[in-house]
Amino acid sequence: MTVTVSYTCPHCGALTRVERRADLADKSVTTASQAGWEYATPDDDLERLESADGIAFRCGEDGPTTTLEGESIEGCGRPFYLNFVRFEHGVELEPDPPTYGGPRFDFRP
Repeated sequence: MTVTVSYTCPHCGALTRVERRADLADKSVTTASQAGWEYATPDDDLERLESADGIAFRCGEDGPTTTLEGESIEGCGRPFYLNFVRFEHGVELEPDPPTYGGPRFDFRP
C-alpha cells in the first residue's frame, strides 16, 4: 500500500509530496545528508525507495510545491533530505556523527 506524504522544506517552508510505502518510518528532515547514507530520489521506483536510507529532494524541482494552505509556489531550489529510521539486528542505527540536530546525550563534542 502506498500513500502520498508531504514534507516541508527546512529552508523556505514549501511543501513537496512523494508517493511511498505507508510503513516506512521517518526519522528526520535535514538540510545536510547523513554521512554514509544512500538516498533515493522522489522519481525512483518504490523498490528503490524501500532499499534507500532516505530521499534526497531539491525544493521545487522534484514536483510541485505549495504553501501550507495549498497555494502553488516556487521552491527555493535548495537540497534537503528525508532520513528513514534504520535498523540492524533489531537495533536502531544512528548516523555517526549525527547531523540532524537536537540535543546530544553522549557527551562527545
